[in-house]
Amino acid sequence: MRKLMGLLGVAVLSFGTAVSADSTPGDTMVTLGENLTPAQKEKVLEEMNVPADVQTITVSNAEEHKYLGEYIPKAQIGTKAISSSKITTTESGSGLNVETQNISWVSKEMYTNALSTASVKDADIFITAPFEVSGTAALTGIIKAYETTTGEKIPEEQKQVANEEMVTTAKLGEDIGQEDATQLIERIKEEVAAQNPQTLQEIKVIVNNISNELNITLTDAQTDQLAGLFNKMKDLNINWDQVNSQIDKAKEQWDSFKNSEEGQGFLQSIIDFLQSIVDSLAGLFK
Repeated sequence: MRKLMGLLGVAVLSFGTAVSADSTPGDTMVTLGENLTPAQKEKVLEEMNVPADVQTITVSNAEEHKYLGEYIPKAQIGTKAISSSKITTTESGSGLNVETQNISWVSKEMYTNALSTASVKDADIFITAPFEVSGTAALTGIIKAYETTTGEKIPEEQKQVANEEMVTTAKLGEDIGQEDATQLIERIKEEVAAQNPQTLQEIKVIVNNISNELNITLTDAQTDQLAGLFNKMKDLNINWDQVNSQIDKAKEQWDSFKNSEEGQGFLQSIIDFLQSIVDSLAGLFK
């Protein structure tokens, strides 16, 4: 794991602002790490393309340790809060749309999964930093910004489980790949919703069945960790239909984008860029 987590500032937020329950689509809030330099702060706000009067919350490193300390060593969390995010509420039923920049360890799909577990819904979310960071600390800050924007209080236990889910998925991604790790978590969620398991052993059976279905080999320790995570989830008041709906909406948005003229142009630009690298390398050997 890269020791960049101490550079992350979106973990948790300290509020001096009033919570409004009258959120409307388009309402935007920005979280900024308190250790950003003035130049870095200006760069981040410019990337977010937000108005000068946007509501802003400062994030502290101490708050990162509060939510991540149980899952990540203190030395890896570090001493600085840097990464930032923009959260914009969207129309009911639109789902979660997550984009990242300079985030290396946590994929946007992992964020989507964990945010759905925390009951965050219907929002456009942009996570960024002025330089590359792992991204582990972003989740709790987004959750709290969402609470402030919408007035919806999310139970503390649910926030903790969402943070654990994100870290667990990212660590698993190091061993089996981000895509397989994300798909595995999504499928387990679907089966937990469908079967409503009541015991740890029943959850372990689901984990084993889904990993076999996806041709993913897990160690006994990984199986136990996943079963333990979902055992915690089953004791929370999680709306599994909503969770899976948010994940499905996110997939639909990506499919729609990649099939659109804009998406095709974006994908072609990546292909052209990679081809230019290949051509340049080939030229060296002529």
